[in-house]
Formats: sequence, structure tokens, C-alpha cells
Amino acid sequence: MKISQRLQLKQSQSLVMTPQLVQSIKLLQLSNLELAEFVCDEIEKNPLLELDPASQDHSRRQNQDENASSDNASKEVSATPSDLSEMVSGELPIDAVNRENVIDTSFENVYDAGTAGAEMVKQKELPAFQNTGSSSAASSQDMDFVARLGEPESLIRHLETQIACTFRQAKNRDIAREIAHGLDQDGYFREDITEAASRLDVSVGQFETILERFQEFEPAGVGARNLAECLTLQLKDKNRFDPAMEMLITNLGLLARQEFTTLEKHCGVSREDFQDMIKEIKALDPRPAAQYEPVLAEPVIPDVLVQQNQVGGWSIELNPDALPKVLVNRNYHAELASSIETPDGQEFISECLDTANWLTKSLDQRAQTIMKVAIEIVKQQDMFFSEGVEHLRPLNLKTVADAIKMHESTVSRVTSNKYLMCDRGVFELKYFFSTALSSSHGEAAHSAEAVRHKIRQMIDAEQADRILSDDLIVTNLQNIGIEIARRTVAKYREAMRIPSSVQRRRTKRNITGTAD
Repeated sequence: MKISQRLQLKQSQSLVMTPQLVQSIKLLQLSNLELAEFVCDEIEKNPLLELDPASQDHSRRQNQDENASSDNASKEVSATPSDLSEMVSGELPIDAVNRENVIDTSFENVYDAGTAGAEMVKQKELPAFQNTGSSSAASSQDMDFVARLGEPESLIRHLETQIACTFRQAKNRDIAREIAHGLDQDGYFREDITEAASRLDVSVGQFETILERFQEFEPAGVGARNLAECLTLQLKDKNRFDPAMEMLITNLGLLARQEFTTLEKHCGVSREDFQDMIKEIKALDPRPAAQYEPVLAEPVIPDVLVQQNQVGGWSIELNPDALPKVLVNRNYHAELASSIETPDGQEFISECLDTANWLTKSLDQRAQTIMKVAIEIVKQQDMFFSEGVEHLRPLNLKTVADAIKMHESTVSRVTSNKYLMCDRGVFELKYFFSTALSSSHGEAAHSAEAVRHKIRQMIDAEQADRILSDDLIVTNLQNIGIEIARRTVAKYREAMRIPSSVQRRRTKRNITGTAD
């Protein structure tokens, strides 16, 4: 075959990710607090953008009401899935099919920025813009840059940078982001891998592969599933994970009980080498995320409100308090366009108008996407809203994505850091996605979250002289048609931070005063 150079015309179609498209995708995964901060930054940079004065007055009234009734507000926001047993209401004899037909999908009064009737007519001082606008903007940017130099970097931001540089495929990046946002305050990933993989509709092998790559990130030890794995990752990073160290990590229980003589024999090293190994272990960081900026507890503002309507269905609406209403001042744009004659000024005003139109359109699209996902979740989990957590159905991202004709990654971004408030409390949208456990009576599969709730109910109801072991819990669950293994029960119990049967027996006997 002859090799030669030649010119050839070829026509093809491809998707080009423009900067605005990338920014629109990022807007989907922002929480309402992060979105409000982003909108404020855009308003400071763009003279054509304005916040709706009505929404500002509403926010002020809301803050006053919250200060006046802080106790009631804290009770409402602090509702968690663990408190569901106290909040479950009575049975409602409404057919689920009828509920789907009467779901209220109203979407008015969310964003009016896209219509001409909602544009601001407030006038700005033109000389102020011409004389001081650019200099003030530049000085504010300089001050912001200087201020950011002293800010500690958050762990999520640090990991996001490494994710973008490591993974090329979008699916792998989504998995890595799921791991990053699932880390606890110490930097551990303690979620169940099977459930996380099912939620993203990927295989457990693929999820574990991405997790292994993720555990190579800085800081060393991040993404570990337990203390032993965290120390192992740090030792491998220092190239100090030899067979003796592996034996030491395997027997951390002996180290905690200070049984040094037994541990030294297991490691098969001399006393001097053993002491050096102990020093190396003490030099490791069991909390790799502690060096980064701690994640401050932020108030949970629900993005979606779900209420039962008069005909027995569900009324679903977006929370107007979580949606910044951005308006475009076209009158000010017309005044500036007619007054500025320099090409650079005209180009700047044109870019500001394009950015303002893009922002209002992106915010509207984001709100509609959240609404579509929330409606489908309520349809899929109808029994949860009417009967309680015991009736939570297995659900994954693919099911919702296929129903609303969107990509799974889009649904994953929408459900991140978004919350839904109903009569049973405030829940993250990801709470409604759970893996399936098979049934022994030929019924529909059970949700893992519902099974965890049943396990907690059993343990809460046990007596001091009749403590349920994991085997007894398995037997009780099998009696009600739930096929589950003992190791799965132990895994769920540990994830809920419930002690073992031996520890619970000792604690409850001490409380009741019964002799052990």
C-alpha cells in the first residue's frame, strides 16, 4: 500500500461543547445556595442584569419571618429519613393511578425573565457607567483575587480538578463525582458500592475500577472505605507497603489493644524494625480530609414542594424562594447602545446582552428539568408519599431518564444537592433512588432503603433480654418475604451506625440495671 499525502474534503456531524453549553450543564448540579451566589456574581459583572425587586422584598420578609419563628423553622428543616416513623400519617384510600392523572404540574411564576413584559424599565446613570464602571469592575476583580489567595481550598474543588484531568469519558467523570460528593468529613467513602452503582446504572466492576483510580488522588488516603484501607493507600503512596506492613495493617485490632508482642510475632520483624513501623503508622493521617476547608453545615432549602391536593393527588411545584428571578433591562441596553460610539464599547454591550439572555434561558431550562425529574420521582414513588418509607420502591437513574427522555448524566446532576419537601420531611432527591432486593413470595422487589428502615424498627423494638442477632433479623425478614444475606444485614446495620448485638445487649442491660 502506497503512503502519500493528499487533501480531502469530508462532511460530518459532531457535537461541539461551547463554553456556554458547559456552563449550562454545570448550572444543573449547583445547589440553590451555590446558584444564588453564581447569579450574584453575574449581576455584578453584567450591567444589564437585575434581580426582580419583588423577589428581594419577599426574601426580606422571609428572613424576618424566619427570625421570628426560628424554632419552628429548625424543626421543619431538621426532618430526616430516620424520623419517618414519627411522621407517617394514616392510610389514604386513593388509587395510585388516579394520583398520576391529577398531578399538578403548574409552572407559572417561576421565571419571567424570558418575556418582554417582565423586563426591567429602571434607568441607570449613564455617566456613572462610562466613567467608573470599568475601573470599579477591575478593582473589584483584583480585590476578589487577593481575597481568594487567603482562602483555604475545599476538598471537593481540589478533587474536581483532578477528576477533570484524569477521566475523559463523561460516564467515568460522573462516577468519580458521585464518589467525591459521597465522601464524609474525614474523606472516607462509606456508601454501599452496589447501591451507588445501581443508582448510576453502571456495573459494580466499573464503579470499583473508577474508585481505585479515585484513590490515587491527592490527598493520599482519600476515598478509602475504612481505616485500614486509608493507611494502606498512604503507605503505597510512600512506597512503604511491604509484607510486614501489610500484616501490621491487617491486625490493627492488636495494635489498638497494644498487644505489641503478639503483633511483632505476626509481622516477623525484629524489635527495632517493629518500633520503626509503629512510628511510620503514627505519622500517617487517619483523616485525609482534615487539612482542607471543612464543609460548613448549610440550611436546607427545598427546591421542590410536594403537597396532597383536594382530589387526592399530589401538587408539585418549585419553591420560589430557591429560584433567583433574573431580569434583563433592555431599556438600559438601548440607551447604552445609542450613547456609546466606540467599537469596543459596542462589542462589550453586545456581549453583555448575549450573556444576560443566555443566563435567563439557562435558569429557565434548569428549573424545567428539575420539575420534570421531580414529577417522575413522585409518580414512581407514589406509595412512599401516601404510606411511608416501608413502601419505597427500587429506582435507578435509567428508569427516570428513559421516562422523561433525558440522559442519565443529566438526571444525576439534577438530583445532586437538590431537596424535596413533603408531609414526611425534607429529603434529597437521591434518597428516592435505591437498589432492589429480591422477594421470596413472588412479589415486587423491595427497596434497600425500605429494608434498612425495617431493620431499624426491629432493633428499636427489641427488649434488653431479647436482643436480635443478625441471624434472627435475617429470619424475621425472610418471614415477611425479603430475601437477604446475613452479611448484607450486618452491612446495613453498620451503615446506620447501629452497634452489634453484643454491644446493644450490654448497653441496654446497663440502662435497665439488669446484671450481665
